[in-house]
Amino acid sequence: MNYTPKQIVNELDKYIVGQAKAKRAVAVALRNRYRRAHLPAEIRDEITPKNIVMRGPTGVGKTEIARRLAKLVGAPFVKVEATKYTEVGYVGRDVESMVRDLVEVAVRMVKDKKKKEVEDKVMPTVENRLIDALFQNRRVTTVEVKREDILEELKSGKCEDEIVEVNVLDNPKPIMAFGGNEINLGSMFDSLQPPRHKKKKMSVRHARDLLLQEETEKIIDMDNVNEEAISLAEEQGIIFIDEIDKIIGKSQATNSADVSREGVQRDILPIVEGSTVPTKYGNVKTDFILFIAAGAFHVAKMEDMIPELQGRFPIRVELESLTQEDFKKILTAPKNAVTLQYANLLKVDNIDLKFTDDALDEIATLAANENETSEDLGARRLHTIMEALLEDISFNATGEHPMTTVEIDREYVQKTFKDKNRRFDLKKYIL
Repeated sequence: MNYTPKQIVNELDKYIVGQAKAKRAVAVALRNRYRRAHLPAEIRDEITPKNIVMRGPTGVGKTEIARRLAKLVGAPFVKVEATKYTEVGYVGRDVESMVRDLVEVAVRMVKDKKKKEVEDKVMPTVENRLIDALFQNRRVTTVEVKREDILEELKSGKCEDEIVEVNVLDNPKPIMAFGGNEINLGSMFDSLQPPRHKKKKMSVRHARDLLLQEETEKIIDMDNVNEEAISLAEEQGIIFIDEIDKIIGKSQATNSADVSREGVQRDILPIVEGSTVPTKYGNVKTDFILFIAAGAFHVAKMEDMIPELQGRFPIRVELESLTQEDFKKILTAPKNAVTLQYANLLKVDNIDLKFTDDALDEIATLAANENETSEDLGARRLHTIMEALLEDISFNATGEHPMTTVEIDREYVQKTFKDKNRRFDLKKYIL
């Protein structure tokens, strides 16, 4: 989509509080992709994305920025943990699997898009198969049944929960192999034998989804899907490497458990620099994939990365710890604000949850103090506090009573956390 950097930042502001520097950096990186796509081919091939490394404590928005960015433009996105990878020769996942994971995401995205395009075309076939299944059900209990009546009921949604027996494809489940890779033994012999079907009992709602998937896959050209997915992954893919600071270590002693840390960095280097990775869908070039790395960097520093890898992440962004004002904004401003989440959950059980302004101030103060006096968990601290704050209300809400308004004020918050407040009062005496 054609978003300007300011528009990208405005969209990110709807979900993430603060961190203006990081938002500007990713907004420019994303806009540069759009600019590159409109250049002549000979110039476009010379311009590679400028990868980003973000440093900041946990829970301040590093992962969320990258995830929302990918969702904004409909780009394939995969988040990987750097600690899961090992140097070639050790037991564990190899770094090329992050590219294979990205291609899997791209294939699923393209396939879903193609399915939506042909849904209307295959829906009559799906409805006929459902009518056949419903007809068999009704014929057992009813003397006379008309297909036209069943079709009308089906379209009006009256029989969504009725159990029917349908004949569906029997797809073998993949088996997990060493290193986390999946092997589908059944698919190896697909070309040698006709597809097998089996009868399954399920609700009409579930059967429709399953039959729709089966019918759309019959008319989708998977070769075109794979080609389009590889192109999408190569040109628009975003790989977010989290906990990159955990693979940085100065110690190279052979008795260290982290002996392969530098090896992992050297294995990541060609992927980030640009190489060709073989996948089951075809070869994928990583030259134009955008890599965003992140870590807390409490012990190791960015400068401790091997120089070659540092050079592949030219844009460095510092994310700041959240303040009391930030916590209050997080409680109310984002579209997915934590207070709205709990209010919507409790509304199911006829509780209309309200928060006063002074209660939000108290919760924000509590979160800031807790992060200051113990581990800094960022915005995740709010979930811990909110769970404790609303535990009694959540436990007693049954939904058997009429809609009841429950207002959370400062006094209620202080009463719930009186022991914690006492501990914070004592911290001024600690030297």
